[in-house]
Amino acid sequence: VPEHAELAWILGCLTNVPRLLRLPQWKMKRASQNNEGTVGLLTYPVLQAADILLYKSTHVPVGEDQVLHLELAQDIAQLFNKKYREFFPVPKAILSTTKKIKSLRDPTVKMSKSDPQKLATVNIVDSPDEIVLKFRKAVTDFTSEVTYDPDGRPGVSNLVSIHAAVTGLSIKEVLHQSAGLDTAHYKMVVAESVIKKFAPIREEIKKLQEDKSHLIKVLEDGAEKAKELAVPIYQEIRQLVGFQ
Repeated sequence: VPEHAELAWILGCLTNVPRLLRLPQWKMKRASQNNEGTVGLLTYPVLQAADILLYKSTHVPVGEDQVLHLELAQDIAQLFNKKYREFFPVPKAILSTTKKIKSLRDPTVKMSKSDPQKLATVNIVDSPDEIVLKFRKAVTDFTSEVTYDPDGRPGVSNLVSIHAAVTGLSIKEVLHQSAGLDTAHYKMVVAESVIKKFAPIREEIKKLQEDKSHLIKVLEDGAEKAKELAVPIYQEIRQLVGFQ
């Protein structure tokens, strides 16, 4: 749907560079790439804003780490509305009850697909053995009791958060169930809960991957539906900014 990229250019002309440079994701990724951050990496949050605003979205489900990017989309919407006319709704965040999931190897940073440490991130398609290994190697501390203290005990607290997320239990309920367990045994409890949660999803992914024609059809149908929504809105935007 090329209207996404075209709108991103328009919105980019309303966005100042210092604002983008302040975003933490840019700072982190640029630092990890030896100061070789690209223009595309810098302006990606503007493309995210275009993804949202092109459909006049009012509410957006986001993770905690994306809240600042959504705030950028809100600011861009308001800038556009002020410069032209009231056109975009200012989208609100829908945050899940689960906070940011942290790396299993460094519980001070978020879990990331791009983490070079393979044991740091649990993938949905991981085998049960791989999941068990990752949780067995998860960084905790020298206290064996299972408690929830994100500042004082980030490693164990991260396991508790993951356990609560995959079971649907509250932190308090997880701690109650885990009373009397040491962290070594608790890691395996969390691993089994994750395996149970991911098993049907992993099987569905495997089944879908074996039917490429179906996946292509889903993508094509989705693109067509998106284009039906996007094109008339983008045409209005073109008229507002003077492209036609």
